Amino acid sequence: MFKLKIPQYAIPLGLCLAVISCKAPEIKPVNSTAALPEAFASSKDTATLATIQWHNFFKDKNLVDLIDVAIKNNQELAITLQEIEIAKNDIRVRKGALLPTVGLGAGAGVEKVGRYTSQGAGDASTEISPGHEFPEALQDYKLAAYAHWEVDIWKKLRNSKKAAFSRYLATVEGKNFVITNLVAEIASSYYELLAYDNQLEIVKQSIAIQKNALEIVKIQKEAARATELAVQKFEAEVLTSRSMEFDILQKIKETENKINFLLARYPQEIKRDKTNLVSALPSQLKAGIPSQLLANRSDIKQAELQLEAAKLDVKVARAEFYPSLDISASVGWNAFKSSYLFKTPESLLYSLAGDVAAPLINRNAIKAEFKSANSRQLQALYNYERTILNAYLEVSNQLSKIENLQKSFSLKTQQVGALDRSISVSNDLFKSARVDYFEVLMTQRDALEAKLELVDTQKELINASVYVYRDLGGGWK
Repeated sequence: MFKLKIPQYAIPLGLCLAVISCKAPEIKPVNSTAALPEAFASSKDTATLATIQWHNFFKDKNLVDLIDVAIKNNQELAITLQEIEIAKNDIRVRKGALLPTVGLGAGAGVEKVGRYTSQGAGDASTEISPGHEFPEALQDYKLAAYAHWEVDIWKKLRNSKKAAFSRYLATVEGKNFVITNLVAEIASSYYELLAYDNQLEIVKQSIAIQKNALEIVKIQKEAARATELAVQKFEAEVLTSRSMEFDILQKIKETENKINFLLARYPQEIKRDKTNLVSALPSQLKAGIPSQLLANRSDIKQAELQLEAAKLDVKVARAEFYPSLDISASVGWNAFKSSYLFKTPESLLYSLAGDVAAPLINRNAIKAEFKSANSRQLQALYNYERTILNAYLEVSNQLSKIENLQKSFSLKTQQVGALDRSISVSNDLFKSARVDYFEVLMTQRDALEAKLELVDTQKELINASVYVYRDLGGGWK
């Protein structure tokens, strides 16, 4: 038996198609108009650092070992992996909505109706079998299987599943983006740590030079060739440098702890070659062409997949304007006495019904949801275009920074060489009383500052190379 049940608020399917479909809002095509420049600079070489795996890009074994540990233990990455599992389960939910829902139910009850009612009078005058009347307290036992299925006429459920799959892929790209940034952050912190080691060594050497100059001034004072003021000035300079030494030691400790945090472990010394700041990074940083960012940058691919999911959400919201067809069925046994429950065909029950319903009264809510879905689609589009623009500008900034830092590093190297020579000259002139102690102090101070700045520039140059690798989309493979 098939029963077609039409609620009072529903209208026939043919009329729904004729009237409602023409009132459903049209989906306006939403496509990105963002156009990337042809090249980052004058070069159009298609070779790019992004294709190099991170363990081949970094040559320092200690750094490679740190990154390995971080990828296994980092907590932010672990959180992202759980987001992937959540998105994967959402696909299963959407896929399950396409299939019939089947359940098994059992129930028992008892009911006593009044004798002077139509049901009570009917039961009293009816015999179950010759000589056996209906019991006054009527029991009810039921055991049945139930099924319900929403027929996906307008692809609402299928589009919902596709949207969930796109979001799942977006979370995978999000995980890749987290790895890219994690690798770059560890490398940057590691090179910063090496820079502090080098600066600490420079300060210690400077303290040794200053102590030597202090002893010379003390000797000259005894020979009446210098004053107590000169002695105090040189001693103050030594104390200033010693204070700087402890400042650098604190920065080393903080940087080590930062790396340990990224590795999800408690404070411990970071294994490293303290004398090897000059890393074996590629001498030529090949950026490739901007269009390669679309394939290599995980955040761009993530934004693209989110846009695709948002487009599917609009189709799902539009399908809510159309009639839905639900089919329900049940089969089982029902009796007023347990001994009769499995007596067939008398206790057998079954049903099959189809519902066709279209929204009439609540269309404003559906319209609002459609408009919200469309707005989320536009948000996803703007986010996609912004991500592309940001990626291009990040690469452009780092390439320009490398070029300028290389020029600055060359000049600072020459400056340090000149100041090193001037320290020796100033000491000789001071011994012969041809310059005063102030010029010696200023020469030593300038040399120390120049050496520290040189190390800073070298660190910035190396980190800029790391950031170019990151911004091109490398580090997650």
